[in-house]
Amino acid sequence: MAALTSSQEARELDADTILELLANRRRRYLLYALRGQEDPIELSTLAETVAGWEHDVPPDEVAKNEYKSVYVSSVQCHVPKLDDAGVVDHNEDNHTVVLADNFEQLEPYLQIVVEDEPENSTLHAALQTESGDGLLGQIRENVARLKQ
Repeated sequence: MAALTSSQEARELDADTILELLANRRRRYLLYALRGQEDPIELSTLAETVAGWEHDVPPDEVAKNEYKSVYVSSVQCHVPKLDDAGVVDHNEDNHTVVLADNFEQLEPYLQIVVEDEPENSTLHAALQTESGDGLLGQIRENVARLKQ
């Protein structure tokens, strides 16, 4: 994935920061949803996607209170934390989010933790149908290379 422009300078993320960012499932889901996207995505769209994955339903079937919970926590906690680390750029004026330069430092770890996500879920299905071979296909290739 090509590096996306960031309003912050790229800096080396330490292990504690990486582990803290990936420790929360909702933050991981936000990153999964942003992965592979070149253009900024509205936070409301991200919240619908994440709420759908959390409740294992299509985004258009997410209950209003479930969507609101994801949206509010994303605005107040998760997106600012990712933005402060330079992993995403959050445009507060138009409520959009896009991956930033420091995401590249998180991506290898994100590929490892995805193995803990439920296999029979809408998230798992979405990750398999990403552009290219998808995140799960890349993990399988990396594991095969390591075994050689």
